[in-house]
Amino acid sequence: MHSGANLEMLMIRYQQGDFAAATALIDRISPHLHRFFLAKSISRSDADDLLQETWLRIHKVRHTYRSGEPALPWFYAIARHIRIDHYRKSIRAAAGERELEEMSKGVPSAPPQAGELEALLAPLPESQREVIAMLKVEGMSLEEVARATSSSVGSVKQKVHRAYKTLRETIVATGQKRWRNGGLA
Repeated sequence: MHSGANLEMLMIRYQQGDFAAATALIDRISPHLHRFFLAKSISRSDADDLLQETWLRIHKVRHTYRSGEPALPWFYAIARHIRIDHYRKSIRAAAGERELEEMSKGVPSAPPQAGELEALLAPLPESQREVIAMLKVEGMSLEEVARATSSSVGSVKQKVHRAYKTLRETIVATGQKRWRNGGLA
């Protein structure tokens, strides 16, 4: 995927005005951030827009990156804030257009396109889906996820534990339902 130390060096060079380093960062990090946006049931065009907005924000706030800190969680923290801003804007825009029943569901109007993993994670609260995606899909460490979500490691562990418990209960319930219906479907 990427070498942490290499990302940090590229980020330092980018802060110093080396735009070849910026291009290298964009090439290395963009696919991961794009998957991060798509994993949240956002359309491909929205994910593209959010990725572009993330890089604009990164460029604007690149001076806030602290040398010696891991760069990947810094990138994810910015992407996460962009995604939250997008979500809030879409909720405000839709509030006047949707019926109360649709709003209470909290479900996007378009079905997720990615498949089984998203379907399995769908019942989880957003914060739990987010940490599971960062840990298991992106392969980030607990510390990196904590930094990216502005949480403590303990809080991340608690969210993961609760997510696993909910997933186990869902899988057991699904298996029992299939059994009552005459076997595996």
